[in-house]
Amino acid sequence: MKSTWTINGQRKAIDVPDDMPLLWVLRDVLDLKGTKFGCGEGLCGACTVHLDGEPTRACLVSASEVGARRITTIEGLSADGSHPLQRAWVELDVPQCGYCQAGQIMSAAALLAEKPSPGDADIAAAMNGNLCRCGTYLRIREAIKKAAAMAAARPSAAGSAPGAREEVR
Repeated sequence: MKSTWTINGQRKAIDVPDDMPLLWVLRDVLDLKGTKFGCGEGLCGACTVHLDGEPTRACLVSASEVGARRITTIEGLSADGSHPLQRAWVELDVPQCGYCQAGQIMSAAALLAEKPSPGDADIAAAMNGNLCRCGTYLRIREAIKKAAAMAAARPSAAGSAPGAREEVR
């Protein structure tokens, strides 16, 4: 299948089998290694990316299903690590092994785009299904709250990028 996708704001020509999972297109064809393989069944959240701003398990989406939807990966959130979630993750020392963190951050980014000031119940609902074998859930929740506060302190920047639904700046 030959197609052109919009990935992290850039147009990319691809030529892959129709049934190739988006996860493998990102990792093996486009060399975007931030999206991780965890379970291959959409249960762990390690492969979470955004399709038109919606958190999506990349292991469950075939190349033929992508169509004209915009794809955002962890690499597209912020190339320099300045996204509030990335900064909060570092400041609060969230990761232990770090394997699940890209998926965690992508789910959290979709939450903050939808609810800029989420409560504990909102965070729990949005992050349900993102597994962390190291058990850093409390730090993840605190980092999401911190990122929300950081984003609120810079209201003129929120939503300024194309596809603002998928990014909190």
